[in-house]
Amino acid sequence: MAKKGSVVKVRLVSSGKNVKGNPTGFTYYVKKNPKNITEKMSFRKYDPRAINAETGKPGCHVLFEEKKLPPHKK
Repeated sequence: MAKKGSVVKVRLVSSGKNVKGNPTGFTYYVKKNPKNITEKMSFRKYDPRAINAETGKPGCHVLFEEKKLPPHKK
């Protein structure tokens, strides 16, 4: 049998704000190899809930930062 890989799932949480100024809470889940990438990941990705400050319309690219996964429900 093959060995289990060292790849782990991580959650990327949006730093975008909604109309009221609260965080949108939009997330992406990606895989990460901790042997190759030791620091926390951050990407600029699309958040459909974030409000664009210039136009006032929903949906824009914002910074997503790595956070802990929520606890597993049994």
